[in-house]
Amino acid sequence: MVEIDAGHEGQRLDNFLVRLCKGVPKSHIYKAIRSGQVRIDGRRCQAESRLAEGQTVRIPPMRMADRAPEEWVPGAEFPVVYEDEHMLVIDKPAGVAVHGGSGVSFGVIEQLRAARPQQKFLELAHRLDRDTSGLLILGKRRAALLALHAMMREGRGRKHYYALVEGDWRNDRQHIRLPLLKWTTRSGERRVKVDEDGVQAHTIVTKVQRFGEYSLVDAELRTGRTHQIRVHLASSGFPLVGDDKYGRDETRALFAAQGFGRMFLHARLLEIPHPVSGEPLTLEAPLPSACTELLARLAQQQGEIA
Repeated sequence: MVEIDAGHEGQRLDNFLVRLCKGVPKSHIYKAIRSGQVRIDGRRCQAESRLAEGQTVRIPPMRMADRAPEEWVPGAEFPVVYEDEHMLVIDKPAGVAVHGGSGVSFGVIEQLRAARPQQKFLELAHRLDRDTSGLLILGKRRAALLALHAMMREGRGRKHYYALVEGDWRNDRQHIRLPLLKWTTRSGERRVKVDEDGVQAHTIVTKVQRFGEYSLVDAELRTGRTHQIRVHLASSGFPLVGDDKYGRDETRALFAAQGFGRMFLHARLLEIPHPVSGEPLTLEAPLPSACTELLARLAQQQGEIA
């Protein structure tokens, strides 16, 4: 018997069992539910039944599939920007994936779970690209996570990023509205392109500082599509410095030779209502030192040219 705690309030029964019974084939889990071997508070239930705190779930013995031992994940904490019993906001460093998969053994979520074994529920509320640094939100309660998902889906709140682009950005403020379509290269690499058959995407770009051949801009996401800022800026003729998918190889090599080996994209500001209380939150993450040092170098070079 398993008693449901607040962390699993509102979760579907099948999803709860799949995670709890790691290694058990899903077909066995669904068969046990259909046959009545799995019961909630002694009553038959459905795969889509929603769990409530305090309920007890009867789970019969189930044979686990043969599987390789799970790879050890080193626990790690990351700089905390905000935390309470409902949510966690960290400042993610560049070069760290948010989760394992696609050739990556583990990411932020797996490392945080390993570092916080007492935390029964911890899930990503959204994602950041591996080479993007800055604010990342995680839900510590299912209700908070669902509220965060709804908030982002409905476009409530504001998300701002700093991006260093190649080119002299002159407009004080510009709206980019270009539809984006996911596609896969022959090698299996997933990418995004501007395409009229894609989903609508909206980015607001504000000039921050010009450095001649490069510009620092603030990009505000009004929608949250995959690679949205990167593709919108590249398609407008201003690829991000260090972008290995949509940027220029020559520029990336030039900056890498100077010691800057990442993409310059940083999630700097979040303005959202708290998912439970509704209290307005303003969360900020400062630019990493590698980025500020690069900007100082560009400013110095621009001054020398002038």
